[in-house]
Amino acid sequence: MLNQVADLDRVFHALADPGRRLMIERLSRGPASVSELGRPLAMSLAAVVQHVQVLEASGIVRSQKTGRTRTCAINPAALRSAESWISERRSLWERRLDRLGDYLADEAGGPDEQRGQPPNPPEEL
Repeated sequence: MLNQVADLDRVFHALADPGRRLMIERLSRGPASVSELGRPLAMSLAAVVQHVQVLEASGIVRSQKTGRTRTCAINPAALRSAESWISERRSLWERRLDRLGDYLADEAGGPDEQRGQPPNPPEEL
């Protein structure tokens, strides 16, 4: 369990940077070299390599070197863990909000519905 939390932390850390998210978006269309990943970014190739290393450490990206070219590809399984975590939280909050909505609907339709209206006069004997 603790290892899964650490893995999830690394995934969210990797996703926290806009440049890395841009790289992931590019890789979602297919493998790319490190130079291709860095082309749209205003940073040095050394900085791009550091970002790729963060993505690799998180498990989101895998790379292989052929000759002088390092080609990166996305690993969807790592992103699924983050998606699953977010989905569980969304489901929990949707259930809570549904219960709150039901409670508020019951309160609005109950005997306290006449709040704000003057009380009925007592019946005369």
